[in-house]
Amino acid sequence: MTNRWRTLTPTVLVVAALLTPAAEAGRPAWFTSWAQSQQNLGPAVRDQSMRMITHLSQGGSAVRVRVQNTFGTQPLTLDHTTVALSRGDAAVSDVRDLTFGGRRAVTLQPGASTWSDQVPLTTSAGADLAVSMHVAGEAVPGRHDGAFRENYLTAPGSGDQTAAPADAYTQKIQSTYVVTAVDVFNPRLKGTIVPFGSSVVDGVGSTNCGPGCTELGADKRWTDVLARRIAAESPVQLAVANAGISGTTSALCPGNSPGLKDLDAAARLERDVLALHGVTDVIYYYGTNDLANGCSAADIIASYRTVFARLKAAGVKVHVTPITPRPGYSDQNNIDRHAVNSFVKRGSDCSGTCTSLTDFDQVLSDPVKPTAILPAYDTGDGVHANIAGQRAIGDYIDLKAFR
Repeated sequence: MTNRWRTLTPTVLVVAALLTPAAEAGRPAWFTSWAQSQQNLGPAVRDQSMRMITHLSQGGSAVRVRVQNTFGTQPLTLDHTTVALSRGDAAVSDVRDLTFGGRRAVTLQPGASTWSDQVPLTTSAGADLAVSMHVAGEAVPGRHDGAFRENYLTAPGSGDQTAAPADAYTQKIQSTYVVTAVDVFNPRLKGTIVPFGSSVVDGVGSTNCGPGCTELGADKRWTDVLARRIAAESPVQLAVANAGISGTTSALCPGNSPGLKDLDAAARLERDVLALHGVTDVIYYYGTNDLANGCSAADIIASYRTVFARLKAAGVKVHVTPITPRPGYSDQNNIDRHAVNSFVKRGSDCSGTCTSLTDFDQVLSDPVKPTAILPAYDTGDGVHANIAGQRAIGDYIDLKAFR
């Protein structure tokens, strides 16, 4: 490949603080293999079970799961949680109980997060893992809006169905509730790559296979393509954990909606990137929403400098993509876009604040209309890449950049 990179009555455990990677320093073989960041609250659940399907970028001999109540205003109690291999839709096998500090139930205070205890379970790269959680009372779970696959709920009042077969899960949803990361134990892995950004990272467009066609659950985001390529081709094996949230910005922009509070890059960097395990690299893909929401080039560059400096201090390599085209940009937006892109391209090192550059604009832009996406890759909104475009982005990345 051409190098396109430059350079039954459970005891309740109350959890009120984030469990940080430093607390796990004695376990260097744990790596985050899947992630989806919380962004808001879902509908209330009442005495029912939630089965979330997570797609692992790498496997291992054991797993553990992170659950969060980041935006909750009330405590959230999970009375029973299981993990199992997913066998398609809501079907599972090899069901294992999960505990938290040795206890079956866990209560997450507002804003809290914790990891489960480890449980032996052999998985492989590309495996789907089902995490099932029962809420005995009524609670409002945090969620990631777009799972780009189907997840499952039982009927309200149906009780603990965490080990139940698929037919107990009568409701399909396309968001991910409560569970936000899965670690695998695998000494062969050398790190975790975290793509960090907005909808272009999150996966908008990755279910679009043409007019009237969708492919939910097909795991065709460019980050999934990258993960499969690493597993199949790279002598250096790394996990990939997606930290994209649609609609978010790098900077705090004047046009940001109230729903974006605490979702700018600096505000969520710790919980969505640095709190994951084994993180060695970040692919930073932000900026399109910043411009659309009224941020200037100076605003965006300042936010880049802040985030990149924190990542560098944590020993994490930063790979940046310039801001990609958007047909709705004003002339001033395009001037600002040019200024930001000149900053990240200067000397191929973001003026000393990042490791390397990957120019997805080279993949997506239409040579006839440089501010638009190539028609073959366009979902129709001029901003997001369809399945063909996602594959092109994932294939474009030079795996040697992560060695």
